[in-house]
Amino acid sequence: MSKKVQVSREIAGQTLSLTTGQLAKQASGSILLQYGETTLFIATQTGPGRPGMDFFPLTVDYRERFAAAGKFPGGFLKREGRPTQKEILTCRLTDRPIRPLFPKLFRDEVQVMINVMSCDGVNDPSVWAILGASAGLSVAPLPFQGPIAGVQVGLIDGEFVLFPNVEQMKESELDLIMAGSKESVLMIEGFGDQIPEDQMVDALMFGHKAIIELCELQDELIEAAGIEPFEYAEPVENPWIGTVESDYSDAIKKARQNTKKTERSAATKAVRNEVIEKYFPGDETELEDGRTLGQLKEAFYQVDNDACRQLTMAGHRLDGRGLNDLRQIDCEVDLLPIVHGSALFTRGETQSLATVVLGTVRDEQRVDGLFDESSQNFYLHYNFPSFSVGEVRPIRGPGRREIGHGALAERSIAPVLPKREDFPYTIRIISDILESNGSSSMASVCSATLGLMAAGVPISQPVAGISVGVIMDGDDFVLLTDIIGDEDHFGHMDFKVAGSQKGITGIQLDLKIDGINEEIIRKTLEQAKIARREILKTMLTAIRRPRPELPDSAPRIMTTKINPEKIGLVIGPSGKTIRAIQESSGAQIDIVDDGTITISGPAKDACAAALAHIEALTEEIKVGRIYAGKVSSIKDFGAFVEIAPGKDGLLHISELSDGFVKSVAEVVKVGELIDVKVIAVDDQNRVKLSRKAVLLEQGGSDNEDDAESDDDLDGEEE
Repeated sequence: MSKKVQVSREIAGQTLSLTTGQLAKQASGSILLQYGETTLFIATQTGPGRPGMDFFPLTVDYRERFAAAGKFPGGFLKREGRPTQKEILTCRLTDRPIRPLFPKLFRDEVQVMINVMSCDGVNDPSVWAILGASAGLSVAPLPFQGPIAGVQVGLIDGEFVLFPNVEQMKESELDLIMAGSKESVLMIEGFGDQIPEDQMVDALMFGHKAIIELCELQDELIEAAGIEPFEYAEPVENPWIGTVESDYSDAIKKARQNTKKTERSAATKAVRNEVIEKYFPGDETELEDGRTLGQLKEAFYQVDNDACRQLTMAGHRLDGRGLNDLRQIDCEVDLLPIVHGSALFTRGETQSLATVVLGTVRDEQRVDGLFDESSQNFYLHYNFPSFSVGEVRPIRGPGRREIGHGALAERSIAPVLPKREDFPYTIRIISDILESNGSSSMASVCSATLGLMAAGVPISQPVAGISVGVIMDGDDFVLLTDIIGDEDHFGHMDFKVAGSQKGITGIQLDLKIDGINEEIIRKTLEQAKIARREILKTMLTAIRRPRPELPDSAPRIMTTKINPEKIGLVIGPSGKTIRAIQESSGAQIDIVDDGTITISGPAKDACAAALAHIEALTEEIKVGRIYAGKVSSIKDFGAFVEIAPGKDGLLHISELSDGFVKSVAEVVKVGELIDVKVIAVDDQNRVKLSRKAVLLEQGGSDNEDDAESDDDLDGEEE
């Protein structure tokens, strides 16, 4: 395309523009998307697929460059490194609604690259990645069945907000990102503070109205750019389909109906081997009529999927359960010593072992990006080892799947955690998937909840998670509660819902079809609600509520807040004061700029001693209050008395006694403990003290002792 084309529309109070034909003209398609002063550049590229590939090779990359916000990358190398967690999660959010919208047998390479070019610090660019990718694919010579769009919905003061800005999201009870076409919903990922099911559906319908408008804007762009629909020739039907379906469909159905995953897979594999052996008994891979071994394997795979769907539509689930039945659930806590909390959650052949560790402010995760650096005091790490599905693979770092599943479980639990000021611990949860046959991320939610309660973390409500699937046949559909791996594989939907008995905390929808309607969404959420409550009942038989005390192995933490102007007083010259407090108490002290002080240590007494010292050191001196002070020095005009650590006040000679004082040293001595009253604090924070006022209040007098001495002398003379 050689000409520049731009379309724009006002969305949620700001101007959104899409431009094509100006940049990257050698790419298959390119888009410059601008919303406010946040700009994304999207390039799409297609190429021939590799021979023998049996899946659609779509790659989506999203990157946020620090330069977009006028910043330099931190660290020694001033260049962006591997993708951050946010970038990886955005890639997943963008990939999921796009993938189902290509023809089933399309195998060409497709890459979508999304770069954030500028960020205004107000609008989060990641929420525009789905729209940008759809627009980029729509102007490329590809059989993309779009357009689609993605939107973000917040909930502030009971009102839905479209595309809330960064500051608004801090006040929002809901963070919902969804994608869809003009007709249906394609993808959902949302997290909220126990949102009722009906309100969640209302939020989805609110967001879908904006999706329709954004799709219409892309239609304008396509028309203005003169993009013609891509002519895609569907491959010739597999010549083996009819043979495999007529001769082996019943055998496949029989093999697929087994309660055990391994036995089910082995029986199906035996049928597959029988088919291959019958038609290709030797080493040949092609028959005289041109039919190939690869086509036969592909046909068996397709017939296998169709057979499983037919069974399910007829009411026969592969493992024999009813459509709404849960698998057997077992829960156990305190499996591991030393760690602060542990729990094992088993649902059928899916098993998650959660480990909970409590730390201090020094264990928080620092997060840097386009916006201000922040700290995260709760994180959940999800591990999916190969043995959990009976496979052998080398151990690598966490992939996109592990990061995505961990983030889903983490954000589903976060709403029920105590506030930081009430529970100043850093919390890390590790979910190790020891066995997997469907919905391991929701099993992680359940095991993490049990582990938190076992560790004594005062969560407000227990949270459970469940996955619901769907099989579609035209307008007919069947919902499946607690889907297993095979049902996820051949089914059309994986709808994960996590929450408490009060409402939803996390929701995620993945589809293999081109969308679902409001009816399916409402029925799914209602079915998930019933299942979630059943799971919670079972979980609470293992542990009823969070333990009232932390385990002995957990650190003890206390917090206090001081006037930020007194931080220097606590630290002392070159850190002398804070080091002395730490050495004397055995506690660790951390201070942040707003005056919040966190004290941590192995024992409660150590923390209490350090806290008492800090409180005394930073205590506001109050006029009229009597302090027990220590004379630190004596001058001709009076004495200096330390009434708090590091805080001296002047006791003028005129305030030493209610009588005449010739010399300060005759009344007090250095190191002597005396009671003094604060009578004034001037503008420079200098403190004036009085011993005379204390004597008068207590009814005593230095002169009474003098009078007694004089009487005795007089008596002796007489």
